[in-house]
Amino acid sequence: MLNSASTIETLLNHRSIRKYTGEPISDEALTTILEAGRAVSTSSFLQATSIIRVIDTNKRTALRQISCDMSEEEYTQALAEGKRLGHGYVESCAEYLVFCMDAHRHNQLADVQTDWMEVTLIGAIDAALMAQNILAAAESLGLGGVYIGSLRNDIERAGEILGLPKHVVPLFGLCLGHPDWESKINQSQRPRLPLQTLVSTDTYQIASDDVLATYNEQVREYYQGRGLDLDWKAQIAATFGGEVRPFMLDYLQKQGFAKR
Repeated sequence: MLNSASTIETLLNHRSIRKYTGEPISDEALTTILEAGRAVSTSSFLQATSIIRVIDTNKRTALRQISCDMSEEEYTQALAEGKRLGHGYVESCAEYLVFCMDAHRHNQLADVQTDWMEVTLIGAIDAALMAQNILAAAESLGLGGVYIGSLRNDIERAGEILGLPKHVVPLFGLCLGHPDWESKINQSQRPRLPLQTLVSTDTYQIASDDVLATYNEQVREYYQGRGLDLDWKAQIAATFGGEVRPFMLDYLQKQGFAKR
């Protein structure tokens, strides 16, 4: 039996891990982690999630190219020029799992309508719940991980790399491995919004401008400690200040989701 840390200790100590020792995850640990994901709650017992375990090095490289928002040619040229490229952990982590929204099995078994927006929400929620169970289980065993939403930079290409049929959509990746605790990038937790902003009672409570300003300064100080001139407001502006993957709806509809 594997030894694991307590649930509360594990969850409160969470941080994204982006550098790993290179040690593999044992078969026993991986099976236990995946079983923890399989045991998660699922809407109406639909089990609308599938996981692709990516072990092929060429596929890992191709998925890293997507996360870097580059074509194969751009990626190769950047490497040749000695440029630093992010998301190296997609290739170097012990395990790389891709979580997919999956209505393919349902269409195999019955004549169903899975093109409703509600089905899209069900699949996305089920995938997120399963992934969080898996990450929490991994962390309780002394492992670490980081989610890879940038898989959706070219979601159609990602689906082709993974051989996904209609009614299956790749939502995000998860790197898992043994943390390299000598690396500073793994040692600190980013400050979260205070509970008074996250939790309302009975009716929605609009966040206080003063609380948000104080929090923004906390985030700025965190990033300054890592040598970055950044705060939460700037992150929000960078993410939501323009188009946000405008091709997403077309791909979802091509795969049989979100048509009505």
